[in-house]
Amino acid sequence: MFKIKNLFLFLILFSFLSCSSVRDPDNVYSEIDYTQEDARNEEKKRIFDLLEKNKVQALWRAYLLKDGETISQCEEMVLEEYNEAVEKKDWYNALRIAKSLETLSSPALAKLSKSPADLASLSKKNVPGLNGEKSSAAKKVSSYINGTVTIWVDKGIKVERGMGFADRVIGSGFFISKDGYIVTNHHVIADLVDKKSESFSRLYIKLAEDSDTRIPAKVIGYDPEVDLALIKTEVDAPYVFSLGSSSDLDAGDKIYAIGSPVGLERTLTSGIVSATDRKLFTLGSVMQIDAAVNQGNSGGPCIDANGNVQAVVFAGMLQFEGLNFAIPVEYLKSLLPALFAGGKVSHPWFGCYGHTKKELGKDAGLEVQYVFPGSSASRARIIPGDLITQVDGQNVATLEDMQNILMKSAAKSIIRVKYRRGEEEFLESDIYLAVRPENPGYNIYKGDIIAKAFLPIFGMQLVHVSTSNSRKYSIEQILKGSVADESGFSENDPVEIRNIRLLEENSVIYAEIYAKNRKKGYLDGVMAIGAQLDSPYYF
Repeated sequence: MFKIKNLFLFLILFSFLSCSSVRDPDNVYSEIDYTQEDARNEEKKRIFDLLEKNKVQALWRAYLLKDGETISQCEEMVLEEYNEAVEKKDWYNALRIAKSLETLSSPALAKLSKSPADLASLSKKNVPGLNGEKSSAAKKVSSYINGTVTIWVDKGIKVERGMGFADRVIGSGFFISKDGYIVTNHHVIADLVDKKSESFSRLYIKLAEDSDTRIPAKVIGYDPEVDLALIKTEVDAPYVFSLGSSSDLDAGDKIYAIGSPVGLERTLTSGIVSATDRKLFTLGSVMQIDAAVNQGNSGGPCIDANGNVQAVVFAGMLQFEGLNFAIPVEYLKSLLPALFAGGKVSHPWFGCYGHTKKELGKDAGLEVQYVFPGSSASRARIIPGDLITQVDGQNVATLEDMQNILMKSAAKSIIRVKYRRGEEEFLESDIYLAVRPENPGYNIYKGDIIAKAFLPIFGMQLVHVSTSNSRKYSIEQILKGSVADESGFSENDPVEIRNIRLLEENSVIYAEIYAKNRKKGYLDGVMAIGAQLDSPYYF
């Protein structure tokens, strides 16, 4: 089953994969002073170098610089990229470019052959699952089984202790188009797309009504972060599922799961929605269900009594009965255009860390608590303390609102952000959506000074207290509910960082801290704390 990143954090205290000395990075990005001619000229050079790799980002940087000649040259290059996308009928990327020009109110928008609205329609027109295609209504719940398949990834032979064994991965999937497009989990087909995988794998599907025939299939698009994949096989689907809306579901509502647990095709189980807001993904919440699922159910549909897909099964705690999880169908619908465009789906981010802010007991917006130096938010002059209230014309009252907007937004595009600074100052900025790194906290640890990086990583803001010892700090701020808060640290505690280690391929950080803890009567001693280098609070 799928490995859930943020369910448990196991720290290995004596055996480490890699270590890191306690020191600040050699270079930390500082804001560009656009009033200085030398700084402007250097930025122009960087923009022209960037044009070769990322034209939309180069254009955004030119707008920040406010240099007319540079903007014009960048716009010409962006228009070329747009025309190439239109010629290939790559409507997804054409829309990404057009929306970016629209956000900037660029004069180049008038030169586009198709409007952003037209492109939005075209980008969904042929996308399976979004084009309105439906099968005839089924008479019984059992009839929906014919729309499911068993996914079979043949990895050949593995040798253990001198003996060969068949090596394969079995999962589930379901048709979303008559011409053979199928949804499943990324982890089911991961060996086919993982560049590190040394196996020579082949992908097959088995129809529910013909479990003896293996039919070749191919991967179209995949998303490791949300654990979804779109595959294609050349068959006439016996039944096509309609995508419903998990927002219609609440705890206690009945659902059905269909799949091939341990290879047993045509298995249907039922249960209820146990919860709708489990934060097991770093990009959003998932559903908890009690319908029985096991290995092999991954990628199967979770449906209501009318046969509408409400979620996609992706994980279960095999040692705990009835504790299983499913991906809300809204995420699938948001990602289908990107999955259909092909390849690995990249998610966007601002380069920030923050939480929902409440005012007078109500959700008031997303408070920025940290900004990564050199990130899009940093270059757009967003600072800690700013309260984001609107993104891309959509209101933002909570972190979840931001996550839902970013789920639907394309990386490498530009969107407009409105925010409040202080009580009365209302501002807006155009922000380039960079590609979200696999572990944002690792980038922050490597790219910012420790005193600031510890805020998003552990939840403690530090300040130096000694010029002779760079490892001695005082805690300036503690975030409620953070690792530091739960470990008993408090503001003004003196601390000394003794050691820092990176684990699990830079996805976990471990720190040994000598502290005099005020909450414990200034009892001193070395404490060990650890944290994942990714969380839902990076955006």
